[in-house]
Amino acid sequence: MTRPAGQLITVAALIAAGMNDCEVSRQTGIPRSTIRDWRTLHRSERSSMLRPSSCPRCDGLPLSWSWYAYLLGMYLGDGCLSEGRRSVYKLRITLDKRHPTSSESARDAIREVRGPDRVTAGIVPKQGCVEVYANWKHWPCLFPQHAAGVKHLRVIQLEPWQEEIVTAEPGRLLRGLIHSDGCRITNHVKVRGVDYAYPRYQFNNTSEDIRRIFCKACDDFGVRWAQSNWNTISVSRSASIAKLDEVIGPKT
Repeated sequence: MTRPAGQLITVAALIAAGMNDCEVSRQTGIPRSTIRDWRTLHRSERSSMLRPSSCPRCDGLPLSWSWYAYLLGMYLGDGCLSEGRRSVYKLRITLDKRHPTSSESARDAIREVRGPDRVTAGIVPKQGCVEVYANWKHWPCLFPQHAAGVKHLRVIQLEPWQEEIVTAEPGRLLRGLIHSDGCRITNHVKVRGVDYAYPRYQFNNTSEDIRRIFCKACDDFGVRWAQSNWNTISVSRSASIAKLDEVIGPKT
């Protein structure tokens, strides 16, 4: 089990003060066997363990609510985590290649959530889409919805700390959800032989839980929505369209 850096620093200080393993264990509540194993680590390994992880959840570092809400929307819409070697996870967000602005926004969000000096966010062209990705051990800390299997076949529920963020930043969550799994279209109708055209936002997702999260964000943001069919939520009222336009921007 990975120990928080603060515990390791405390243990190092007690060892340096001359305490034996039993004394350190009683002082910290950490098992004596763990103290013993840690004491015998090579200096380079010990330094690596003491190095802060830069994780807002593990180390209490600042987290930009605005950028996190946007990245969470992208992850819920069309993102996933996959575990690689040494428990390093790759965050993948799949986006339409016709909309490069969304891809750049995803990269910006990853940098801001992780810290611009700590991460490289890459883009891989795919057939008809692009994949924005970044590697980090702590992605599951920020996206606890990660689990085996596709999202629409399992429960997707936000943690209380995530609820607090998206309630404060519903527009940014909607921006991420629309950029990843939504669109702004022009709807054409004919009434008594006259053609009318009006804009409409649509969010399409097969997960009932994620659609519910989208609808709650609309409610919090003051946007009227309607269910077009079993997996599509539509926004067509002119006032609501204007409100979404302010936060979502052109998907180009």
